[in-house]
Amino acid sequence: MQRYFIQFSYDGAAYHGWQIQPNARTVQQTLEEALATIVRTHIPLTGAGRTDSGVNATRMTAHADLPDNTDITRLIYRLNRILPQDIAIQAIRPVRNDAHARFDAIARRYSYYVSTVKTPFARRYSCRISADTDFEAMNRAAAILKEYTDFTSFSKLHTDVKTNNCKITHAAWRQISPDHWVFEIEADRFLRNMVRAIVGTLLLVGRGKTDIEHFRHIIEQKERCAAGDSAIAEALFLTEVKYPEEIYL
Repeated sequence: MQRYFIQFSYDGAAYHGWQIQPNARTVQQTLEEALATIVRTHIPLTGAGRTDSGVNATRMTAHADLPDNTDITRLIYRLNRILPQDIAIQAIRPVRNDAHARFDAIARRYSYYVSTVKTPFARRYSCRISADTDFEAMNRAAAILKEYTDFTSFSKLHTDVKTNNCKITHAAWRQISPDHWVFEIEADRFLRNMVRAIVGTLLLVGRGKTDIEHFRHIIEQKERCAAGDSAIAEALFLTEVKYPEEIYL
């Protein structure tokens, strides 16, 4: 057997997130079923992390152990033939047999899209916000995130993680057209619901509902109830998972 990293994208609208769960359709389940159809045996996939229900990915990674004689080019072709239109395999790369899609990741990057006007063609993948939203204020608040490591205030309650510490290396709003902006954030790891909770709280700053110092106080309180509501899921995209080059063969 040889271990591979499978890189793929998906529209999360039809799925209850990445990870397999009872009585709900997930991306992992759909991929594992497609792979089993081709190789005639169940091969478990281990993803780089979870994504919430409805969240999208332009580049997600999972690892799998495949038979040594697997024709990778043909496997990619056959998977893309039988997978639904909302999941696409981009690449399958051999890695060291001890490589791990989750634990070897050194950074993850998310993008959250907003629109200040009604946009019919972007409505499924962006969040409509007020035209007078103060993006400069939100960027000043976003810069504060890099000063902290404990993000309990932005974590879903009662999760099974051992720590709520994360190292955020980038967090900023960027204008991509006159009426559209994207919030880009990168960290070594993310907590469940963390990005959507951060965006929801930054939007309070942008609407003048809270100020920069109170945003700092929200982080320091380490209480989820102190932060704003989570922003909608469909505007959030996992855009990259980074790994050290030496794990690739």
